[in-house]
Amino acid sequence: MLPEGNYSIMPDTELIQLYKKSGELNILGELYKRHMPLVYGVCLKYLKDREESQDAVMQVFERLITLLKEHEVVHFKSWLYVTSRNHCLMHLRARKGAHFEEISEHLMESDAITHQVEEPEMELNLTKLEYCIEQLAMEQKHCVKLFYIQQKCYKEIVQLTGFDDNKVKSYIQNGKRNLKICLEQRND
Repeated sequence: MLPEGNYSIMPDTELIQLYKKSGELNILGELYKRHMPLVYGVCLKYLKDREESQDAVMQVFERLITLLKEHEVVHFKSWLYVTSRNHCLMHLRARKGAHFEEISEHLMESDAITHQVEEPEMELNLTKLEYCIEQLAMEQKHCVKLFYIQQKCYKEIVQLTGFDDNKVKSYIQNGKRNLKICLEQRND
């Protein structure tokens, strides 16, 4: 086992694998230190209250104790973003009795896919979504993640990827269509 100080130089993927093997909470603590600002920002965006957001951050990281053991997480930061967002939406839903969708409307427009779900089903849908994203062609996957998960605009994606504007739009549109097809097939 590495001394705690050395966890800071390890990439997220290695920390997750190490955590799955050892169950050491100080490994999860390193992931918390790295990604707490992201989770807090997501929570603040949805909950619009500092104290509630701080509580939500703690709840999200408490859930990671079991979630990381149950799920195969390839891209931790984007997975954590979606997990945090959905935690906040479920919190708002419980608080206000409102109906929220587990996948953003602008990502998936199919009524078969975007519907109100309970938390276990939502986790299953997120797992399906993660799987389907990984099945996309490399260019589509990269552009879809930048656009929908990291919320970059077309111009930023062009700069980050080196693809021209039309290619970026095409990759996003085709990636979105392929995600919809994949999700529909996995729901059968």
